[in-house]
Amino acid sequence: MRVGVLALQGTFIEHIGILRQLGVEAPLIRLPHELNTLDGLIIPGGESTTMLRLMESFDLIQPIRKVARDGLPIWGTCAGMILLAKDVSNYEMETLGLMDTKVKRNAFGSQVHSFETDLEIPLVSEEPFHAVFIRAPIIEEAKPSVEILSRLPDGTIVAIRQNRLLACAFHPEFTDNLRFHSYFLNMVSQKRSHNSEDRILRGSQLRS
Repeated sequence: MRVGVLALQGTFIEHIGILRQLGVEAPLIRLPHELNTLDGLIIPGGESTTMLRLMESFDLIQPIRKVARDGLPIWGTCAGMILLAKDVSNYEMETLGLMDTKVKRNAFGSQVHSFETDLEIPLVSEEPFHAVFIRAPIIEEAKPSVEILSRLPDGTIVAIRQNRLLACAFHPEFTDNLRFHSYFLNMVSQKRSHNSEDRILRGSQLRS
């Protein structure tokens, strides 16, 4: 299994470390052709405007949109969640526009307002998941096509899934809990199994 991590800026090293703990090949992704051999992609936390400008410079925006349309599982954490959203409050730059959500950047304030809390995420972990929020965004709106995985106690949406796309407002890569990464790897495995079944079906149709 090859799960790449977009390595232009941000917390890509932390994600790679966890993937390798889980026995997954985790290449650094900086160029469009490097997307072609992946089973999944993680877009890490960081500074969303800087990341988008670098993605434009490296001609990555359209290739990432294409692999997403082709069904590649993609997970965005913090800034990555912003980049996946179709609509971002008070933001002029064009995002990847892949998830049916409206996101607000820096929703909790500046760096000094960062915080940690335990979240209930039943599909990811039976136990409360310790989440680290650093200049975090929130999901202001999510269309019915989006599955809500977790909320803060006040109802604020902080983790979602839409088909093979996953996003969260916090940083699972900053904890010792591997369950969120394992959840994403399960999404990747399901996609790989589906592809294998399709190949077998096509082969049997060709032989018949």
